[in-house]
Amino acid sequence: MQVELVRVDDAFHFQANGMSGVAVDIDAAENIGGHNAGSRPMELLLMGLGGCTAIDVILIMKKQRQVIEDLKISVSGERVKIEGTEMTPFRKINVHFKFKGNIVEAKAQKAIELSMEKYCSATAQFSGSAEITHTFEIEN
Repeated sequence: MQVELVRVDDAFHFQANGMSGVAVDIDAAENIGGHNAGSRPMELLLMGLGGCTAIDVILIMKKQRQVIEDLKISVSGERVKIEGTEMTPFRKINVHFKFKGNIVEAKAQKAIELSMEKYCSATAQFSGSAEITHTFEIEN
């Protein structure tokens, strides 16, 4: 896998492209000279984790014959500074699934666990450095 970033302006705005060919804008915060014209790199990491597990969960629940009317995922991360550096990696991450539909709770729980423990490569990427938890709710 490979991605390419091309600088858009004279500050921090980049346009990234991967194998899909879909452009993603990346920028820094205004307080350091960015123009707020894209997502922050650390936000993209959480988005990637949310997207990865979402795809898994939907695929698994389709096999379980669960009908998802809607799905929203909130991913929150707690960052901690590494002593002696300016690095602040994620140390705790929670993925919250909000399902809408006539869904069996045990099947939703199983789908999430399978994604987090067996299928989601993004979860595996973070698991050595961050505690990853998940929660969910079902709205009928």
